[in-house]
Amino acid sequence: MACNPEELIAAAAGAKEKAYAPYSRFKVGAALRTATGKVYTGCNIENASYSLTICAERVALFQAVAAGEREFTALAVVGGDLAACFPCGACRQVLAEFAPGLEIITGQPGGPVHRRFLRELLPDTFTLK
Repeated sequence: MACNPEELIAAAAGAKEKAYAPYSRFKVGAALRTATGKVYTGCNIENASYSLTICAERVALFQAVAAGEREFTALAVVGGDLAACFPCGACRQVLAEFAPGLEIITGQPGGPVHRRFLRELLPDTFTLK
């Protein structure tokens, strides 16, 4: 299924507005498209104990997996006012568990779109093999 990057960026931007980021004040939203075209969104949720904070990308993925999804084609990430905000290393590894060929799209609504594949951002993942 073809991916409309502007649609995913808009969904991620909407999710960003729901973020809970009182410590960093850096809101992030993510929108994850499944192989069937369904989109799951997530936002970052911070905690006073910083290590308990969770990124938007993992929130979106965990919601999708909890709903029974296992195949993903694209993920859009919108962070703050940055022109490009790619997933952190922890998110890259978690995403690779399900979709090593995932397309990562980032940008701002109406702005330039930046595209990479997860395997470019994390070439040597930990796997069962």
